[in-house]
Amino acid sequence: MTPVQAGDVSAQQQSQDEDPRQPSANNTTLYIWADGMNQFWSHFNSSDDEGMGDDGAGEIREQKDDGVITIKQRFTMDPTLDKRLSMTVGGEFRGNFNIYYEGDADSTDNAGPCQPGQTPNDCDWLNITIYKGQSKIYQYTESPWPSGNWKNIQFSWFVEEGNETWDGLNDNPLIEVTMKVKGDYQDGGLFGFPSGEPAEFAIELGDGGSLLMPIDPASWDENFQEGGELGSSGDSEDTPGFTLVVASAAIAMAAFINTKKEETEE
Repeated sequence: MTPVQAGDVSAQQQSQDEDPRQPSANNTTLYIWADGMNQFWSHFNSSDDEGMGDDGAGEIREQKDDGVITIKQRFTMDPTLDKRLSMTVGGEFRGNFNIYYEGDADSTDNAGPCQPGQTPNDCDWLNITIYKGQSKIYQYTESPWPSGNWKNIQFSWFVEEGNETWDGLNDNPLIEVTMKVKGDYQDGGLFGFPSGEPAEFAIELGDGGSLLMPIDPASWDENFQEGGELGSSGDSEDTPGFTLVVASAAIAMAAFINTKKEETEE
């Protein structure tokens, strides 16, 4: 039977106590969730039974026949980030979002109900903005694609030196999705004919709405989590590991010297 070391028990206990909604060495992707159009949140677990949107469909939708849909969905991490993270400098954030819209989302052309000379503020392109606490660190803008279609939105950016540390609670991540879509559907009344197009917006949750973060593996070192510098947790004179190694070496050396001494006396 292999004896269980105290360190093994500690590591096993820590693994069992780990909240899957928090980032870890095996999970560095932030997912968006919602219970409909009322509450929005995000976390690092790839599943959430309460966050599957409208009727558990894995997406959320908003519709309006005639008028403007103003989308402003803020997916704040919940529970709040409880770890210090360091992104790899030069590493790549990668966003992946599946989004659908119907209606008019472009106020820069003369097509549809959003006219640049009459209603320039009724429509707005899709924007996905990433926040680190209160600070905006990246914004991606997607120009309108053909109405009535889903589109897979992918984007990426690289981590710059000086902006790599995310300090737990103070730097809680947030993903914001904004867009304005206008519909002008009319049923035509009793004797008329339907005209125009309704407005609709939909976004997928979970895998269809995620942000991969380039978290440096050294972020999980205990010394860094306690406020130390990244990569400074190696054994030193001040650490138990170093002391144990030195003590073991001293004991081995003493045993060797004693053995040689006994051989000489014989």
